[in-house]
Amino acid sequence: MKSNEARNLSPDELASEVENRRRELFELRLQSTVGQVPNTKLVRRKKREIARLLTIAGQKASAGEKART
Repeated sequence: MKSNEARNLSPDELASEVENRRRELFELRLQSTVGQVPNTKLVRRKKREIARLLTIAGQKASAGEKART
């Protein structure tokens, strides 16, 4: 998911996407310990996607707080 697509999501949708990505990362870590990961770059990619989504969620939260004050 690209950052501009993530910016169009609601906070609830962002939270569910983060949860899905964390679940996928967990599965990839399990596969990597067994040695079944077809592409080791997927772990790094999932981590970056999670960080990107959390950053956007934080930006939206801080923008919402500024709008209230």
